[in-house]
Amino acid sequence: MGDEFTKARSMEFPRNVLIGHDIVTDIVPLSKHLNFLNTGMIISGSNTYKSAGSQIKDLLTDDGYSISDFMTGEATLSNVEKAIEHAKETKSKFIVAVGGGSKIDIAKMVASKLNIPFISVPTSAAHDGIASNRASLKADMGPKSVEAVTPTAILADTKLISDAPYRYLASGCADVISNLTALKDWDYAHRLRAEPFSSSAHSLSLHAANTIMENAKMIKPNSEESVWLAMRPIIISGISMAVAGSSRPTSGSEHMFSHALDIMHPGKAMHGEQCGVGCIMMMYLHGGDWKSIRNALMKIGAPVNATELGLKNDDIVDALMTAHKIRPDRFTILGDNGLNRESAENIAKLTMVIE
Repeated sequence: MGDEFTKARSMEFPRNVLIGHDIVTDIVPLSKHLNFLNTGMIISGSNTYKSAGSQIKDLLTDDGYSISDFMTGEATLSNVEKAIEHAKETKSKFIVAVGGGSKIDIAKMVASKLNIPFISVPTSAAHDGIASNRASLKADMGPKSVEAVTPTAILADTKLISDAPYRYLASGCADVISNLTALKDWDYAHRLRAEPFSSSAHSLSLHAANTIMENAKMIKPNSEESVWLAMRPIIISGISMAVAGSSRPTSGSEHMFSHALDIMHPGKAMHGEQCGVGCIMMMYLHGGDWKSIRNALMKIGAPVNATELGLKNDDIVDALMTAHKIRPDRFTILGDNGLNRESAENIAKLTMVIE
């Protein structure tokens, strides 16, 4: 007999995922189903509180819950610490995060620190973080991805999300499409560096990306059905990270390119938009079908070039040359040394990202 088998690992998933029209009104039965205790807090922003947070508070309060509000801004360590203090002061036993990615990321960190459950109620779908166990915190050197907790439940109201600017949904779809190069990078690292690999996580992430690609022409502005088509793969993409135990199935060289842009040109474009453009170029490097990715992004209405990102040609080239330094621990098609300027310019021109 060989050595005793001792491998073990844990995977955390949302207990309930509710998607649909006006589903936000199910907050009370969902909270009861999850056996939430009587005292909770809502983490939101001023606009998202008006659009859904106040309604959720009224519904919970009318049913006897004691709910406090915590209005916040970007997902910074300072705002996380303030939210933790609020939760302690109010003796909150659960959290309802109502808003975009930053509010949900703050809730993930608070829930992780205090070991309390939280419900993710996205008011937009700009990226797949609404369902993952990763939180993106803003720092001086760009966003930092940290491990937190998976939402206990997700309440995705398609009517609410469709009311948000379409740009957010297009960005979320681009983020999921960019899984295609993240997965190639992961397979590359597995083969060349013997990096741990999960076939299950790979399959979930690939399914999510392919679903968006196949439905690209049906994802349009002012359409709740488009939100319905996109939300499931966006959530599945987030769940693939829980299966992998890391962001590997959804984050590779295209995300490193995006993070490089965040550092050098913060606030110019959205995360998913940058990842989509990065995916076009990284798929070219992998020798894959970059044109189909570009076409899908164009059908959705997501950016495919520097101008549409609000950037200059040199901004793209500089980010390509810097991207490999963003996460030196994560091996990708960019290798250890990255691209020189001539290669970066050629890649960006050949894929029509720059002129």
